[in-house]
Amino acid sequence: MKRIIFLISSIIIMLAIGFLVLKPVPILPEEELLVVEGKVENVFEAGEYDIVFQLADSELMFYINRGMEHGFDIEDLKRQLLGRNVTFKYPDYRSFFGSQIKHVSVVRYKTRTIFSECPESEPIKMI
Repeated sequence: MKRIIFLISSIIIMLAIGFLVLKPVPILPEEELLVVEGKVENVFEAGEYDIVFQLADSELMFYINRGMEHGFDIEDLKRQLLGRNVTFKYPDYRSFFGSQIKHVSVVRYKTRTIFSECPESEPIKMI
């Protein structure tokens, strides 16, 4: 009987951990997103075609999930955004991979939308 209880408890714990680790990033309306503005210090590719923006004077980094597959070019982004203040909007979401790297939903430079995955906008706007 104790083995069955232990087995069931273990399965429930493993499912709960799996749910927390693998839960999808929410796609929210733009007005529900958190906002950070910062000077872009670096742009690079990481993971599965993700584009990562590193900000100066900040530990935060933002990534466009599968950005390379959406037609973005790292060198073009560097030319246009390095050293410039860019606005990043992201959902309040915690992942297993840490709180310093945020999934970005909107990237803007001045008034130009570079990327948006918000439901009320067109899916992707490239430079």
